[in-house]
Amino acid sequence: RRRRLPHWDVPGAAYFVTTCLDGSIPAQGLLDIDGYRKELEKQPRPTGVSAEEAARQRWKLTFARADRWLDEAPAVRWLQAPELAGIVVEALFFFAGQRYDLLGFVVMPSHLHWVFRPREEWVETLEGTATPRERICKSCNQFTGVECNRKLGRHGTFWQHESYDHWIRDAEELGRILLYVEGNPVKAGLVTSPEDWLFSSAWYRKKVGLEPGEPLRR
Repeated sequence: RRRRLPHWDVPGAAYFVTTCLDGSIPAQGLLDIDGYRKELEKQPRPTGVSAEEAARQRWKLTFARADRWLDEAPAVRWLQAPELAGIVVEALFFFAGQRYDLLGFVVMPSHLHWVFRPREEWVETLEGTATPRERICKSCNQFTGVECNRKLGRHGTFWQHESYDHWIRDAEELGRILLYVEGNPVKAGLVTSPEDWLFSSAWYRKKVGLEPGEPLRR
């Protein structure tokens, strides 16, 4: 499905979701990303590559472009405040083990990366048209947006209305994505080791002695 960004929902899948603070990508960055996306869409599909795989590759390239703007030149950095980053971390853990398995996360100054798999027993109770991924993300975004705005003494939109999301095909891809997520603070020059970033699954996993890919919970 597509609003401004493409969205995928696959029963039983794990998801890699990136949610940005509203206004975190400057106007110049938005123009750059949109222009880059349009360039990719104009390119002919390589021989032997399915339409699905081509769309997947375009998503990866566009996401990488956006992530570079978020790391190198964000216009908004509300989550650099430890108190606000902590609110987001606590929200991720709140329904972990109930509505979803929390597999990895990192709260960056301008955005959130997280990886989760909706739990089957919760999915079976749902009614209506909203997908499990949509419900999980909406719940987290609404709560953290209200709480962070309250701490900041401000009103208005906290998160961008749409997130980048990607359904994870297999265990090998999950491993690569977790390395990417937890390595983001190192790539951005904030720490020298993933485990040094307090607001991440790498730090938490080291603290409690979990292996990569094991579900996280308090």
